[in-house]
Amino acid sequence: MTAARTTTGEGWFMTAPGAALERRALELPAPGPGEALVEVAGCGVCHTDLSFLHQGVKTRGALPLVLGHEISGYVRAVGQGADASLVGRAVIVPAVLPCGECDLCRAGRRAVCRNQVMPGNDRHGGYASHVAVPARFLCPVPDRLLVTHDLWELAVVSDAVSTPFQAVKKSGLAAGDFAVFVGTGGIGVHGVQIAAAAGAHVVAVDVNAGRLAQAAAAGANGTLDIAGMSTRDVRKAVRDHAARLGAPAHCWKIFETSGTKAGQETAYALLGFGAVLSVVGYTPDRIEICLSNLMAYDADARGNWGADPLVYPELLQWIADGRIAVKPYVERHPLAAINDVFDDAHHGRLTRRAVLTPA
Repeated sequence: MTAARTTTGEGWFMTAPGAALERRALELPAPGPGEALVEVAGCGVCHTDLSFLHQGVKTRGALPLVLGHEISGYVRAVGQGADASLVGRAVIVPAVLPCGECDLCRAGRRAVCRNQVMPGNDRHGGYASHVAVPARFLCPVPDRLLVTHDLWELAVVSDAVSTPFQAVKKSGLAAGDFAVFVGTGGIGVHGVQIAAAAGAHVVAVDVNAGRLAQAAAAGANGTLDIAGMSTRDVRKAVRDHAARLGAPAHCWKIFETSGTKAGQETAYALLGFGAVLSVVGYTPDRIEICLSNLMAYDADARGNWGADPLVYPELLQWIADGRIAVKPYVERHPLAAINDVFDDAHHGRLTRRAVLTPA
């Protein structure tokens, strides 16, 4: 534990929906009980951040607020009761930090802990020089990963990689299964390579040729550009891919990773006998579905809010073993360029996950 003191860093604050983020001084008190002060190495730009700024989704914390929940960095201080051995360590900050003590946490439902802390939503996040977070579930980065990766590159593990990793695990996907990813952007492309690494037959569906090419490079056995296609034609094309690959005709694992109304409608339309639909992307838009299809097909539909912090060590092991690649899917930008990067991300001009790094 370090001595009580207050220092000053800087952060980029959301002050109002749609307004440019503002660079301001950020007060950095000494960490409170159970907390850690992390010097940010990188913070990824996520669709959720864009939803807060541009789509009217409200943050749980009051504005002005520093956004950003995809964080990697170095622990510089810890408060009373936190693990002092973390100081100086490179860590991944899970996007959702549960309390670890409530009924939900004890039941293994840590991702929906009602005492959870999400940086950039409940409190100031990672578009800053430093961030204060609960220390309990910080995930130290193995030294061998720091030999092959810069720490900023691993910021995306916090959400873009861990969230589809959790979705794949919860779906029960196994070698030989047929997996369909609807949307192959910053989250979907990692889902593709995770499913491929697990031995599944993988088809990637999107309306963007560049993203589909990236999905093919990530391990998709087939890609499908569905721009302008009817739902019936999409279903037939996906069935044809399954037949070509020798994949099962039933019990598909379908992952909605676009975070769009059209993507969610497409993913639900692909439901068939024994299928599992995992809703990973988020949109505030509503869709109209025939809920009885779940009954008729004896199918399952489920979502996942981030990832359980306990899966992060296994995920880092997959990356260290080369089963999942991070480097080809990230690009570095200075934190000072945040408004330009947000604009590019909002208008779909980025093909790789932008990671903002402080000066």
